[in-house]
Amino acid sequence: MISNTQITAQPEYDIQFWNAMRNKEAREDILAKGRDISTGTYSMPTVAAGKVMNEIEKESDFRKIATVIRAYKNGYRIFAKDCKDKAEFVAEGAAIPVYESAGDFNEKTIASYKLASIVTLDEDFVNDAGFDIEKYLTQKLGKSFGKAEDNSFINGTGADEPTGILHNTDGAETALAVETLTYDDVISLYFSVDKEYRRNGIWLMNDKTALVLRKLKDNNGNYLWNQANDTILGKQVIISEYMPDIETGTKPIAFGDFSYYWIVGRKPVTVRTLLEKFVLYDQIGYLAFEFLDGKLVRNEAIKVIQMADAGK
Repeated sequence: MISNTQITAQPEYDIQFWNAMRNKEAREDILAKGRDISTGTYSMPTVAAGKVMNEIEKESDFRKIATVIRAYKNGYRIFAKDCKDKAEFVAEGAAIPVYESAGDFNEKTIASYKLASIVTLDEDFVNDAGFDIEKYLTQKLGKSFGKAEDNSFINGTGADEPTGILHNTDGAETALAVETLTYDDVISLYFSVDKEYRRNGIWLMNDKTALVLRKLKDNNGNYLWNQANDTILGKQVIISEYMPDIETGTKPIAFGDFSYYWIVGRKPVTVRTLLEKFVLYDQIGYLAFEFLDGKLVRNEAIKVIQMADAGK
């Protein structure tokens, strides 16, 4: 059986797809091979889909630090190892101990959440053969998907969207709860993370929190933040607009190994035109879907500071 990827890589599919996107006559018998029945959309041609993914990766901070995999078939599960590998010395001629590892894994089911984006374009551009509609759509879709992804990978509830690292039960572990953020609190967060995860540790916060941390000093007047290379304790800092401010109940700083957050692509990006909806504006709309999931497979790999209520 020919796979979806093989179909969308065919030159004829590419031609018919872009004919449809320009609202020209297109062969439905060819497009139907890449049709997603659940949404009425069509898989993007392989080259264009790759361009969208490149744009998503440019926009998304999380895709640069997480583990990204593709699982297009149904029924996927993640098995996360719960214990550390170990080795031990054995005397010459002595029996080699056998370690039963069957219980070392905890299982996480992978869903297929639907991320939607609508892009509009004036009909004059659509009908202009010299206008690069492929470049326009791939850039616009990539940017909008990338932003929405990052928000969900941080704040996602796990209901109709991925589970974010700040999720109360399935997200990062809380290292400490504080009323005000101090130099010592940041140090405590750093050392609360096991050295296995500190090795590739990264800080995640928003601009306002970064400004506060830039001003923190120890008793000798030394800044916590290394102004020369924008690191804290030698570890990279990533600024995300989707991390919360320093307010009661929020988790404004995360630190750890973000490679234990898995982003799972479930289907290729699909698109269809929306003609009637924007006709009064002389525009054509493009409805696109991305199907994915995201989970932190080792909760202790990332830890956060939570702001406590000063009145309690």
